[in-house]
Amino acid sequence: MRQEKIHVTVIGAGLMGHAIAQVFLAGGHNVYLHDRNREILADAPGKIRDIYNLLKQDPSTLINLTCEEALWDAVQNAELVIEAGPEKLEIKQAIFAQLSELAPDTAILATNTSAIPIHEVSAKVVNRSRVVGTHFWNPPHLVRLVEVVQSDKTALSTVQRTISLLEGVAMKPVHVKHDIPGFIGNRLQHAMKREAIALVSAGVCDAETIDTVVKHSFGSRLAILGPMEQSDLVGLNLTLDILTVLFPTLDNSTEPPPLLVDKVKRGETGMATGKGFRDWTKESAEQVKNRMRDYLTKQSSREV
Repeated sequence: MRQEKIHVTVIGAGLMGHAIAQVFLAGGHNVYLHDRNREILADAPGKIRDIYNLLKQDPSTLINLTCEEALWDAVQNAELVIEAGPEKLEIKQAIFAQLSELAPDTAILATNTSAIPIHEVSAKVVNRSRVVGTHFWNPPHLVRLVEVVQSDKTALSTVQRTISLLEGVAMKPVHVKHDIPGFIGNRLQHAMKREAIALVSAGVCDAETIDTVVKHSFGSRLAILGPMEQSDLVGLNLTLDILTVLFPTLDNSTEPPPLLVDKVKRGETGMATGKGFRDWTKESAEQVKNRMRDYLTKQSSREV
């Protein structure tokens, strides 16, 4: 259902920002895209056009995009502002302090943080009732879920309005009712990563085996069968029996694992450096990226 066109401002034209902008452009809204980096801002329209081409969508709504270096010009008439800056608390707080002064009092102020609690991001905002979390997943134009996070200061009307706007641009918003680090998706994802790294550290298997097991067992059904559905499917009595055996042996570390810390210290940060938990060539890394893009594109087209 096509909504009334509104003024949406996206702060940050990088990896997430330009793609979030495309989502709202494709939904028929006027989008102002702001970035202090002129080069990144200048590259954004081309990257947005690439998304239209990937999705085989009509790029004519690009006419509704305005790239703006001046923050005041980008937000002065905004009805929804989405911050997609670096995942650094001090940077986000500084941005929201400016938005609190420059954006209209009626504008929703949203942050795309992946893990930082919303009440911390909004600490310097005068009216915190209009601040909400909108955690888009990468890439936003292919992964439709958005976690709409309500802090203890966020008005319910802000949450409801945000959810309505996201539904209107074909996203799948969910209401996160408590403002906890990582929200829902990243808590689930990183709980699995903690156990995966623990298994490798203990010598149970190597990193490649972890990926093989996940992709070719429960991972292959996760898109159609969530963990709570799966528990009900097999029976909660069986789930209880399994957890009684497993829980005492699962990793419960409260600090990042030494294996991960050591790799980062050595500069072994993943595909970009050629070595992380696994070894990568430029070609093998590109194959993985293309495989993920192609799979998500097919899945996204089926959901439309």
